[in-house]
Amino acid sequence: MIAANISRRYARAILELGTESGELDAVVAEAGAMAETYAASPELQRVMGDPLVSHAAKKAILSDLAARLSLGPVTRNSLLLLGDRRRLRLLPEIAQLLREMNDLAKGVVRAEVTSAVALSDAFYGRLQAQLEKMTGKKVVLDRKTDASLVAGVVTRIGDQVFDGSIRSRLASLKNALLPN
Repeated sequence: MIAANISRRYARAILELGTESGELDAVVAEAGAMAETYAASPELQRVMGDPLVSHAAKKAILSDLAARLSLGPVTRNSLLLLGDRRRLRLLPEIAQLLREMNDLAKGVVRAEVTSAVALSDAFYGRLQAQLEKMTGKKVVLDRKTDASLVAGVVTRIGDQVFDGSIRSRLASLKNALLPN
């Protein structure tokens, strides 16, 4: 609970800084890229959490990483602050909250669309239009593939799931035909 509150405070502060600088969308994207990099690198996590590694060395690593990822000044300074305060482990959660806060401010809803194979852009366009009609908000689709679905599409908006996959239909058919 405490970590969630801390993450929310940092996300809110970064959101305000991004808004003031007029680079909010870039800050959100850069924070997401940095969070993915951090989450994908156990070596980076280990070094940043190691008390035997000097503060100067950690700061140099973060500065180098910020340069390699071409982070803007707001994101770079936020990253360095998180390093100074030993809060880097919260970076993935902060980036997620930052994205959610940005979406909320814009009136955008994210829909996770999972299909067995990649579908055409025309299909995604029709799906997006239908979801916008249903929700009354602008919808951004996050596309994923999962071969275990066999065919069809599963769409998740927040807590609501629309399961149109063959896998779920086959499971329903199995439950209906087999005795308990």
